[in-house]
Amino acid sequence: MALPKPRIAIILGSTREHRFAAKPAKWMLEQVQAHGAFDVELLDLKDYDLPLFDEAASNLYAPSQSPAAVKWQQKLAAFDGYIFVVAEYNHSVTGALKNALDQAYTEWARKPAAAIGYGGVGAARAIEHLRAIAVELQMVPLRNAVHIAAGSFMKVHPMGENGEMAEIEPFIKPASDAMLDELLWWANATMAARQMDKAA
Repeated sequence: MALPKPRIAIILGSTREHRFAAKPAKWMLEQVQAHGAFDVELLDLKDYDLPLFDEAASNLYAPSQSPAAVKWQQKLAAFDGYIFVVAEYNHSVTGALKNALDQAYTEWARKPAAAIGYGGVGAARAIEHLRAIAVELQMVPLRNAVHIAAGSFMKVHPMGENGEMAEIEPFIKPASDAMLDELLWWANATMAARQMDKAA
């Protein structure tokens, strides 16, 4: 049976007023669209106004009571994989992204998680933390990621030269291409496995 195109959400993981996340998110959206194998949508955490997690338990064990959390879960359920836009705060992911991850469970499970990160070391430490969180949520964290680091980061960041993403594309597109090819493989594999589970 032929599988449909995987539906992928690009999740902006920062909610600060002066965040940088929208710039790499827009570039990542263009890369996914050009790849052609996915249906893709941007999800902005600013649009969901999630409270700090305050449920009796994860929705793996009990339905969430917060209407905002339920709305978030229902949106996530429509996707077959995720690309997280990762800012690094004090060697980890943002509080907003960690809270958004905690607000769901069954919707994340058995789906691939990719990442594009930015900062002095390309959010490498934050992405490693994200991978550990993803494992606990029963996701498939990808090996390949996009890291916008050091000189490339300052080339496009407003506190540096504030250049266009096209100026650093030669340095990050190979990683993006590898990540999207890997994401497609795992999205198809996990979609097929979830279909088999459903049929059983």
